[in-house]
Amino acid sequence: MKAIIIGGGIIGLSSAWFLKASGWDVTIIDKDDFSDNCSYGNAGYVCPSHFVPMAAPGIIQQGLKWMLNARSPFYVKPRLDSGLINWGLKFMKSATAAHVEKSAVPLRDIALLSKSLYDSWAADPEFSFAYESKGLLEMFQLPENEAHAHHTVKAAAELGLDAAVLSAAEVSAMEPQTKLNIRGAIHFRCDAHLHPGKLMRQLNERLRAANVQFIKNEEVTGFEKLGSSIKTVVTKNNRYQADLVVLAAGSWSRGVASHLQVKIPMVGGRGYSVTLEDAAYQLNYPAILTEGRVAITPLDDNKIRFGGTMEITSLSAPPNMNRVKGILESVKRFLPDFDIPFPQEKDVWYGYRPCSADGLPYIGRLNSARNCIVATGHSMLGLSLGPATGKLVSEIANEAPVSMNITAFTPERF
Repeated sequence: MKAIIIGGGIIGLSSAWFLKASGWDVTIIDKDDFSDNCSYGNAGYVCPSHFVPMAAPGIIQQGLKWMLNARSPFYVKPRLDSGLINWGLKFMKSATAAHVEKSAVPLRDIALLSKSLYDSWAADPEFSFAYESKGLLEMFQLPENEAHAHHTVKAAAELGLDAAVLSAAEVSAMEPQTKLNIRGAIHFRCDAHLHPGKLMRQLNERLRAANVQFIKNEEVTGFEKLGSSIKTVVTKNNRYQADLVVLAAGSWSRGVASHLQVKIPMVGGRGYSVTLEDAAYQLNYPAILTEGRVAITPLDDNKIRFGGTMEITSLSAPPNMNRVKGILESVKRFLPDFDIPFPQEKDVWYGYRPCSADGLPYIGRLNSARNCIVATGHSMLGLSLGPATGKLVSEIANEAPVSMNITAFTPERF
């Protein structure tokens, strides 16, 4: 049986991993060359702690305030785009307390499933991607965020997740080499982190060794169907017969789905990162700077990555270096000894996170094309949820019992 996966990011490769293991003949098609996508330059978090979806109360009001700041953590570039408008209306409707409460369990379950799979991969001595289960620090500076931290830890405990609020002194004891300008932090002991580039390269190599076929630089331009099934995936250069199609094209999935007359509300949220090698500044633990919405990750023994921002803009827009300035300014406010020189544009990575209209991924079969499984829309959690999504795709494809309830992730829920 032939499976065609559209998209070579962590979701596509994880789907290929589990489909191949269950006996499928797998081909992955990507519009680029598999060497760099949103799965490579992110913070590398495996984070059950992220059980609150992006569509949450307060995000709209905060986003409107940030619209006036070119260096803010969240920005929507206004433009006349029907897809953006449609997404925005659905996003605003979803940003409720009831939605947050309803989303917590499915987000926890898929994250814990994914972390267990990462634990399994990391136990393989031939699979090395700098995986560490030491948790994540979420540092805060303001009294209102300290109060919110206690609510978050209480909610985490109710979900069975290990977390605690720490004082500034307790955090400093964990990071004695670094001056911290903070009020305290949440320590999410349930989290882990890894080196995204190493993970992606090794998955790529191992899948190729398992005879998974990689087709690079081919953009999907259409499909041929027979009844309610896709028979052929069409690109600009070729046609590929398929018994199963997995749509895992990240932020480009909405456009690919439109060839099937299917509407998937989604936009690309651009993030940026800067990675220093052999820097004088280091942290022992990965950290999120709450007020600045910045992520910092120690990678291997000699690298540190600074990333952040959610910039909703066109998928073809040039990079905005003001976003990078905002990241580094936030780092300086929290870590006053970190004098990071402003990088050249060539040294800045950026990529587009596929943001669904309610902050939950789209995972499941399409009603109008029953042999097409959608696996996209993971927002900032793509790497964290990759293995679990791939396993769920394989279970759906093989009509086997799924590892968790995926009703919340239904692709056509809107």
